[in-house]
Amino acid sequence: MAPAALIKMRRRGGSWADFGQRLGFWSRERCQAMDALPQGGRIWVHAVSVGEVGVARKLIVQLLRQAGDLSVILTTTTPTAYRLAVEAEQSFPGRVVALYSPLDLPGVAARVLRQFQPSQIVLVEAEVWPNMVSRATKVGIPVSLVNARLSARSERRYVKFHSLVSPIFQMLTQVMVQEEGDRKRLASIGARDAAIMVTGSIKYDPQGSAPSGDKVKMLGSLLERIGLNNRPLILAASTHNGEERALASIYKELAAETPGLGFLLVPRHFERGPQVVEELRTLGLQPALRSRLDGESFQRADVMVIDSTGELRSWLELVTVVVMGKSFLAEGGQNPAEAVMAGKPVVFGPHMENFGPLVELLLAAQGAVQVPDLASLKNVLGDLLMDDAARRCLAEAGQQALMRHDGATARTVDLLLAHQGAELCKNNL
Repeated sequence: MAPAALIKMRRRGGSWADFGQRLGFWSRERCQAMDALPQGGRIWVHAVSVGEVGVARKLIVQLLRQAGDLSVILTTTTPTAYRLAVEAEQSFPGRVVALYSPLDLPGVAARVLRQFQPSQIVLVEAEVWPNMVSRATKVGIPVSLVNARLSARSERRYVKFHSLVSPIFQMLTQVMVQEEGDRKRLASIGARDAAIMVTGSIKYDPQGSAPSGDKVKMLGSLLERIGLNNRPLILAASTHNGEERALASIYKELAAETPGLGFLLVPRHFERGPQVVEELRTLGLQPALRSRLDGESFQRADVMVIDSTGELRSWLELVTVVVMGKSFLAEGGQNPAEAVMAGKPVVFGPHMENFGPLVELLLAAQGAVQVPDLASLKNVLGDLLMDDAARRCLAEAGQQALMRHDGATARTVDLLLAHQGAELCKNNL
């Protein structure tokens, strides 16, 4: 797997030097940053990709706010997530250090634990590493899994290897799950009943999810530069290959019926941005690439392709309707919660298998619209664009449905800090 992983890392903005961190070797500057962290208790938080880093940041804000002597080492796997982790480090200088996650090899696990010296380890959503969990358990470091969820499909895969995975899940000190259904599925693959608690979803928790006003204003100025400000806008979020062309074709038809309509496209993998721009040009559209706007003079465009990371929540403030990617031409779907929390009407296709409980919750509350195919999407979007009241009702119902997760971040932090306190007392004896 290493060649493909290295190539992908380079393509997404990582450097060859970063790979040393994956083996537990850090630069002098990174070692000094770790050594300078406060000694009141050090939590190692691991978050794989961009979505998990978003969850981790909400946790870190509350952890550091409630415990002035805590520090955090935040590790990530992908280059895009690492950039967001560095932003978190810059937001809390001297209390957070961002690193690439180490490979889960026995020798590496032991070296990393000696260097990090964590009082506890917090894994976000699904990252249960056999060697790291086993080594941490042997030396008495508690390991918690937070914001955990397990789809029925993933459960079936885990069950096939129950004898291998069950002993690892049994070692977890705390397993904080999003829904009651997750409790049952995690228990079926080995997590101890006494360790599992339903805390709700940190990602869906409306607390702390509002973007910076300055950031929204800056993005609005980019729209103004290309002539897309003060216009109805459709945003297609986290699209996959093939969806951009299909959705752009629908946009062209709608634009003929809705004067001034604009279109924002956010590919799931930002490095595909230039490719998407060229594809849209073959449809006769005038696309602008977000990464090339900062230094460009004014240009007109009817579509913006957003090839940036960590900005989606801010872009949502500026649009009229949101369409979720990976729900039409691929399986699994993408998470609609961020758009719903932003108070936007959300539409997705038939393939939302990875978010079954959330989709059921939203549809039951009439807080989102699911269409059977791309042909139906045009009519639904057209109706929403013409009906302010329908958009408002859909958005408000979605937000209300997610209120069941209100306070999930605070509940999770309280459980972690209670355990942190117990560990510090034990270590002081």
